[in-house]
Amino acid sequence: MEAFSDAVFAIAITLLVLDIAVHPPGTPLEQVLHAWPAYVAYVVSFLTIGAAWLAHDGLTDRLGRSDAIFLRLNLLLLLVVAFLPFPTRLVADALQQHTDAERVAVTFYGLTLLAIRLLGSGLAEYARREHLYSPPKEGEEPPGAQQKLLSVVVGYVLAIIIGLLWPTVAVAVYFAIAVYLVVPFREVARLLFRRS
Repeated sequence: MEAFSDAVFAIAITLLVLDIAVHPPGTPLEQVLHAWPAYVAYVVSFLTIGAAWLAHDGLTDRLGRSDAIFLRLNLLLLLVVAFLPFPTRLVADALQQHTDAERVAVTFYGLTLLAIRLLGSGLAEYARREHLYSPPKEGEEPPGAQQKLLSVVVGYVLAIIIGLLWPTVAVAVYFAIAVYLVVPFREVARLLFRRS
């Protein structure tokens, strides 16, 4: 299960780059600069898939066993992760064309990002409730409720609502959430203060 899941994450994250392209008219530099929405969508989606993979990797490292329902919930998570390149492309195209499609694309994108986070959290919660985790090692805390879930869900919901009025602002919020999920701020702060 872990190898299959890692392969799906790897393929989905790799497919994101295939949608980055430059289009005439303009000089090569103008074409590269004009493609900024594709770069932004790529980075947000890459970080989102990366955050989902980090959480999934942490979950599978602690698993002692799985069951039939866990495997199916895992497939559902992978379904949405593998789907993410499609709304990523929609957002990049809509932001480049500055049409009314921006609102639809950014909302659809946000709903997909939210679904990935909810499914990943649901998978971890199911493993906790069904006692699928291995007993914690000495000095290790048992897996508990995910502390970031509520703030991330609220952030996504607010960004989706904001996207109905200001699509570009919503994408910036999606980016901030992705950074929040990937960067281990506590560990970075601990390292910085230890060096001081």
